[in-house]
Amino acid sequence: MDEPALTAGGIRRVGVVVPAHDEEALIGGCLAAVERSASLARGARPGLEVLVVVVLDRCTDGTAAAAVGAGVCVVTSAGAGVGAARRTGHEVLARWQPLHPAARVWAASTDADTEVPSGWLLQQLEAADDGARLVLGTVRPRAVDLEVAVLKAWEARHPAAGPADDVVHVHGANLGVRLDAYLAAGGYPAVTEHEDRLLVEALRAQGVLPVAGTRAVTSGRRQGRVAGGFSGYLRALAATL
Repeated sequence: MDEPALTAGGIRRVGVVVPAHDEEALIGGCLAAVERSASLARGARPGLEVLVVVVLDRCTDGTAAAAVGAGVCVVTSAGAGVGAARRTGHEVLARWQPLHPAARVWAASTDADTEVPSGWLLQQLEAADDGARLVLGTVRPRAVDLEVAVLKAWEARHPAAGPADDVVHVHGANLGVRLDAYLAAGGYPAVTEHEDRLLVEALRAQGVLPVAGTRAVTSGRRQGRVAGGFSGYLRALAATL
């Protein structure tokens, strides 16, 4: 019997890669949000396979136990830093896909301190239906993590953006790419930060143009897991006040 087409774009499997460095307190919320999104996608597209991969990056707390308890695939990063962790997770997806061509596998990325909306994966699959190979979503800080003045300053700088503005921003916490395009671009570089921007630059050089995704909620902490990143941006924003 012929296998039914799941999407016009032919996506049959979805992998979600979540790098985690000492995120015991937040990874539970992250994985619960991912599961809600995966459940909605599976309900809309019967037969769709979803694999969630948590990549442990030098964890010294209870992150591993929390991830195992959530019933997801848990692996240890082959290197140090978020770039190596994302790369390790996508290598798992590449090994998972032999039953289908890489063009039928979608690779989504988020962070362990981030909660994606329920329609996150479904929106990316719908974009793939229309031929997209790269989806870039935005993030907003969790309101309770910020002082009122900092939150107002952030909102003033980041009003509700239209699709043309959304794709200017690159966040590894809210990104999706078709696996064949990812592999052709060389994958995430094993760097300590800005691995997401470097991947998107490589994809653009291959002629892969992004489309806008949904908005996720991420931690508003100012002491993050890398020197810069979103936490560094919030530190700089607070300093202007």
